Amino acid sequence: MVWRAVDSRSMRSVSPLPIVRYAVVIPRTGWELGGETMPESLLHDEVVALVKDVLTLWAARADGSPRVARNLAVRWDEEHPAFGVDPDVCVLSPAPADPRLRSLRTWREGMSPPILAIEVVSETNPRKDYAVAPDKYAASGTRELLIFDPLLSGPASHGGPVRMQLWRRDQDGQFTRLYAGEGPVHSPTLAAYFVAVEDGAKLRIASDAAGTDLWRTPEEAERAAKEAALARVAELEAELAQRGA
Repeated sequence: MVWRAVDSRSMRSVSPLPIVRYAVVIPRTGWELGGETMPESLLHDEVVALVKDVLTLWAARADGSPRVARNLAVRWDEEHPAFGVDPDVCVLSPAPADPRLRSLRTWREGMSPPILAIEVVSETNPRKDYAVAPDKYAASGTRELLIFDPLLSGPASHGGPVRMQLWRRDQDGQFTRLYAGEGPVHSPTLAAYFVAVEDGAKLRIASDAAGTDLWRTPEEAERAAKEAALARVAELEAELAQRGA
């Protein structure tokens, strides 16, 4: 599999964009999925939970009934089933038939690679998300990958730190880094924008690049519906009072 990485930060200068092309070697030592979940910081967990909640509500309303998963093992090499990746959040479409699925084995019928994966950089092991994750997602067949670095802890040796990186697979199967920067960045898969909020510490999804039309979590949507209902009641009461005056 051949892919290229484009460092968009070089667009600030007059020099041409550097392009790196190489074949991802499969299998590769260190691609095995661990048997235990590594502990993460409170911030990491909050970022992941927020994005999953937002995408879950989106998926419930989207065509095709995609499924959103957290830390689902994704495996793509039948000869080396221990090799894989477990995205912090991923979107599956078509959704697997079994909602209890714990491991997505893409060589099996009815199982396809994620159409979107999101990785939140861990400050305890940022190299994994900067140096290893793109190779693994390139090999896995994942369509789109967002790497979000809330604390800007990525290593300089791999172009870091940078708040957001968006990788995308083209029609020829090449996996390309289309963006690296502070955001916002457009996601073709979602037809929306990833935006950093709260001084870059949290990740949200918005319908607009300015981030004024944020996608809501189920809790936010419920609260907004209640507020709208109360406002409508108040409006009707005001109209009745005016008629009775």
